[in-house]
Amino acid sequence: MKLQQVLSLTRRAIDDYNMIEDGDKIAVGVSGGKDSLTLLQALKSLQRFYPKKFSLCAITIDLGFENLNLDKITEFCKNIDVPYHIIKTDIAQIVFDDRKESNPCSLCAKMRKGVLNTAIKELGCNKVAYAHHKDDVVETMMLSLIYEGRFHTFSPVTYLDRMKVTVIRPLIYMREADVTGFVNKYNIPVVKSPCPADGHTKREYVKILLQDINKETPGVKERMFTAICNNMPQWRKEFRQTI
Repeated sequence: MKLQQVLSLTRRAIDDYNMIEDGDKIAVGVSGGKDSLTLLQALKSLQRFYPKKFSLCAITIDLGFENLNLDKITEFCKNIDVPYHIIKTDIAQIVFDDRKESNPCSLCAKMRKGVLNTAIKELGCNKVAYAHHKDDVVETMMLSLIYEGRFHTFSPVTYLDRMKVTVIRPLIYMREADVTGFVNKYNIPVVKSPCPADGHTKREYVKILLQDINKETPGVKERMFTAICNNMPQWRKEFRQTI
């Protein structure tokens, strides 16, 4: 996928849900994976011509794994002129060594978000951009149905009242395949996650399940996404425009 196509989908999501206003300072949570780096590149490119002026910074929460090398990410951020902040933590030790969690992802996510939110406020940001794409939207809905018994997924825009920070998700119209094509075409320096739980989670199970269903009945994931947009109040643009 070309950069112009990425920008088109990103801008459409931002405009549809009023994700950016003049004067916003937006932190981009950068894991080092393909999704977050695509988001960072898209927002930086959009910043040059978007009518509403905003500033950017990138933040990585270093969980404390010894084999994590962020040199390529540091260089990438330098090349596109985005301030980059690495926040070191002991989350990996707490989750895997001290607590020996059987379900490490839940606790890790809570601790990581807590550290990220604190860093966002210290840097003076009023918004944080997460790199969830269209596949993530559908997978989260399926996870909720299977394991929680409810029809739920995250919103395009979420205001965190306690933190007074707004979460935005500008990649919601992009498929994961689009992201993969983009990073391959432009040689974006993706860093593989050193987490031992990576690829062995409930989300990975649901991802494979949806891929299998979509092979048998092509277009299923797209129709699921359309159903979410049409039937969940926080996704309806007409609802957003009246609040």
